[in-house]
Order: sequence, then C-alpha cells, then structure tokens
Amino acid sequence: MGSFRQLEGHEMGRLSLADHAGSQRHPITLVLYNIRSMWNVGAMFRSADAAGIEKIVITGYTARPPRKEIDKVALGAQETVCWEYCEDPVEAVDRLKGEGKRVFGLEIAENSRPYTALKPGDFPAALIVGNEVDGIGDDLLAICDDVLEIPQYGTKHSLNVAVAAGVALFECVRIFRTGG
Repeated sequence: MGSFRQLEGHEMGRLSLADHAGSQRHPITLVLYNIRSMWNVGAMFRSADAAGIEKIVITGYTARPPRKEIDKVALGAQETVCWEYCEDPVEAVDRLKGEGKRVFGLEIAENSRPYTALKPGDFPAALIVGNEVDGIGDDLLAICDDVLEIPQYGTKHSLNVAVAAGVALFECVRIFRTGG
C-alpha cells in the first residue's frame, strides 16, 4: 500500500483570485435551462469553477446570483465563474453558435452519442443541461448540434442535474486537454 496524506489548503496550489482572473479557461460554456433548485445551480457553479470552464449561461427561470441558496453551495464560485443571463434559451444557443461554439444537449434522447465520444474538433463547446424533471425538451434539442448521453445502468435512468453536469464537464475537460 502507498503512503498517502491529505493535503492542507496551502499545499493544493490553488490560484489566488487575481491569478485566477487572468488564467486561461477551457473553451467550454455550461448552459443552465429552467433549473428549479438553487442548490443545483450553486453546485454547478462550483463544478464549473473546479473544471476551469469559460462561463455559465443561465436561461429560462433558473435563479441567478446573488441568492443565499446558490451562495451556500457555490462557496464563492459564483464570484469566480463568469456568467450571464439570457431568458430565452434559443437566443442564447443562437448567440453561442454565432461565437463558433458547437452546442451539445446533455440528455437521454434518440440518436444521442456517449458523452465520452467528444473529439478535439468539437471545441469550443457549449453544454446544455435542463430542468430536473422535464429535461431540455424537444424544441431546444432540435437546435443542438448534437446530444450527449451519460449511460445509466440502474433503475432510475437519471442523475441529479448538478451531478450530470459535473461528470460531463470533467469529461469535456479531459478530452480537450488530452486530445481525446
């Protein structure tokens, strides 16, 4: 067995806020569509910060900072992750495509591909996650460039939206950083 020791905060090589503000981000945008739970929103801010993505686009009736419920889970990530609000998700997708991003829905859907099947040419990318009950919906899926799916092996066939976003974001980062 190896010798392991949990690192203290000062040993983790964390960026200062000033260094973080000027750091290079991964070319990934996370789009939140009609997320009901502010705790889920906060968790996705925290995952977005940890993954070092460019920004979050909040759409529909998803709550946006500052909100104490978001702040409690985000632990400051709502201050370090760039974000913007666009009420209409179709307008947000059109703008992202205009910026040269490929837009992917994260959903269990016909003709989807595994979330692990992204290629370096798929970046810059935007990943849409949807409502905890209703998902993204066919109208929004129809304007996506592709749909990614996380395989489900249990009886529920769903993950919490914040968990799914975290899984997919880190896979996107891995593929971008390693070239596949």
